[in-house]
Amino acid sequence: MRQHTHPFVPYRPDRYDEAEMIRRGRDFVSFVDRRRSVRFFSDEPVPRECVDLAVAAANTAPSGAHFQPWKFAVIGDAATKHRIRVAAEEEERVNYEGGRIPPEWRAALARLETDSDKGFLDVVPWIVVCFAEKSTALPDGSLRKNYYVNESVGIACGLFITALHAMGLSTLTHTPNPMAFLTRICARPGNERPYILFPVGYAAPDCEVPDLARKPLAEAITEPPR
Repeated sequence: MRQHTHPFVPYRPDRYDEAEMIRRGRDFVSFVDRRRSVRFFSDEPVPRECVDLAVAAANTAPSGAHFQPWKFAVIGDAATKHRIRVAAEEEERVNYEGGRIPPEWRAALARLETDSDKGFLDVVPWIVVCFAEKSTALPDGSLRKNYYVNESVGIACGLFITALHAMGLSTLTHTPNPMAFLTRICARPGNERPYILFPVGYAAPDCEVPDLARKPLAEAITEPPR
């Protein structure tokens, strides 16, 4: 038996026969393949518990040293959502109309038909902003350094998105650049930085998305030579 200097507990994950493993894997791939980023939302109310459950799923993500360097700010009141929209559009106008987006990036975005209008931020019932904690404030007032922050928070956000999809909700990974206004509006401390802004709600009944294809699995997998 292994000897530990810190507490450990038994872990016995579920196991399945080979056919069941493959069936479950295929079902999951089919499920997540139906997820799309959405820019056309319904204003239909969404229970707050759905948002909390998505954050709970995100909170299961692995993280550097298990420091869990994330914070999810949940905004549901119309006034604050509108403040976020106004500030986001101000930055995006500089990006799209003021030339801050370089030509190569603008060309890459063309097929998505994005622009500086972020009206969906007023429409959605919820906005969730994920903040990455470069360090974490401890009860004694000191700051603890966090590790692998981008990797940890990125995984958490992926789980958040997948959980929303599992509940029939849609979102968008919106990253207005720069995002410092979110720190101010959400009243977050200086050791946190905005990572992704998520509008959360139902897709509009007439929602459309770009006609895109995911790259083939053969292009996503590589194996080193033997």
